[in-house]
Amino acid sequence: MEAYVKSNIENGIGTIEFFHPQSNSMPGSQLRSLAEEIDNLGKDKEVNVIVLKSFGEKAFCAGASFDELISIKDFETGKAFFSGFSNVINAMRKSPKLIIARIHGKAVGGGVGIACAADYTFATENAAVKLSELAVGIGPFVIGPVVEKKIGTAAFAQLAINATEFYSAEWAREKNMFQDVYETTEEMDAEIEILANKLAKSNPQAMFQLKEIFWKGTEHWDQLLTERAAVSGQLVLSAFTVNAINQFKSKS
Repeated sequence: MEAYVKSNIENGIGTIEFFHPQSNSMPGSQLRSLAEEIDNLGKDKEVNVIVLKSFGEKAFCAGASFDELISIKDFETGKAFFSGFSNVINAMRKSPKLIIARIHGKAVGGGVGIACAADYTFATENAAVKLSELAVGIGPFVIGPVVEKKIGTAAFAQLAINATEFYSAEWAREKNMFQDVYETTEEMDAEIEILANKLAKSNPQAMFQLKEIFWKGTEHWDQLLTERAAVSGQLVLSAFTVNAINQFKSKS
């Protein structure tokens, strides 16, 4: 099954779904497509609310593509690579529509960033989270601002420092990364449908004004996340990181 990003609109609800055969990891081309779909649905007058999800039964999103990461040989390529998730986060932040995220399985790295960039996040008990970047010699610089905004500095530091450990969906709910956690995907999907249908019938202007309030103080993030991508783009070239990546590759 080939990787894809696709969307559809029904009864005022715009649904975006992405898939990649490698645990829903995201290469640069797919991140660009995802950011474009979010932007397009945000502008579509037929859409009042957006639901963002991935396909499959296992991982929600394993973060950026590791195959692409290990191929980086120069700063500009590295900066462009790490800008992928910054573009998605900024598209979610700037969308005039409220975004609901459906986290059905594990979220790693950029997948955690997506979960935190949504305005309301549903998850199942299988949706453990991890920020693994420091384990390969980098750091969650690009997604750091949105994760810190959602769960606070202390919880973000815990995830960023303990980079080899998964934290449970219940931990994520307690830290406000997830608003609701369900035992099964069926239960979660039923509740998502209820909320999405309610929002599809709500006042679009009121929801837009609410979103403006939710994201107040982030107007500089276009520049900030670009600067953070540059930090990661430089670090990925360091001898320490190259060695860590090669060790990781040899174990995989």
